[in-house]
Amino acid sequence: MSARLFVSGALSNGAEIELDGDQSRYLGKVLRARIGDRVAVFNGEGPEWPATVLRISRNSVCLALGDSVETGTESPLKIHLVQGISRGERMDIVVQKATELGVKRITPVITEFGVVKLDPDRAEKRREHWQRVAASACEQSGRTRPPLIDAPLSLKTWFGSKPPSTDTELILTPAATTSLASLTAPQTKVCVLIGPEGGFSDAEHGDAQVSGFTAVSLGPRVLRTESAAIAALSVMQSLWGDLR
Repeated sequence: MSARLFVSGALSNGAEIELDGDQSRYLGKVLRARIGDRVAVFNGEGPEWPATVLRISRNSVCLALGDSVETGTESPLKIHLVQGISRGERMDIVVQKATELGVKRITPVITEFGVVKLDPDRAEKRREHWQRVAASACEQSGRTRPPLIDAPLSLKTWFGSKPPSTDTELILTPAATTSLASLTAPQTKVCVLIGPEGGFSDAEHGDAQVSGFTAVSLGPRVLRTESAAIAALSVMQSLWGDLR
């Protein structure tokens, strides 16, 4: 069995932990785990722990942890994805694939042309949902540190409070004449801004320019928002990260 599970709470060498709810059902009923089977668990702080199934009951599974190990799956390129919120499963796809591609931080933003509007309560529920999507993507991809996912906010508000310590700041623009390959490699950090289905307004492009963002293009074809995110992140990791 090669299952990997994200668990909340502290983990330590030699400890026993009890899993219940969805994780217990996944191990016991989906994977049909048996006493003595091996799995791996992680809590988002860096290492992962090999674990052995000790006990299985109707509602819980008890695991015994071994000694923690470092997996080396985090990219040296710190990518901050600022993504215009899109409809339906598109945003889930972006969060999932961004996690698999090693993004360190995701900031969902509400834009002028975006069709998704969120009140504070719905915004927090969506953030919690995206955190679960990211945790699941970590389980599949071998990562042990899920990306930080910020609470959704307006793009204009984000421009007023964005982190200052970024080597390179980029905005995807279909009409741009600059390619990613022509840029100087960032030292460690890059921030990329990607629009929703309707793209960015002229005012938002102007705000990005004033904030120091460089407009870049992914080529002659206009990509869907989720395709643009996957393509841009893949190219950046290929040029400057750990896919070289």
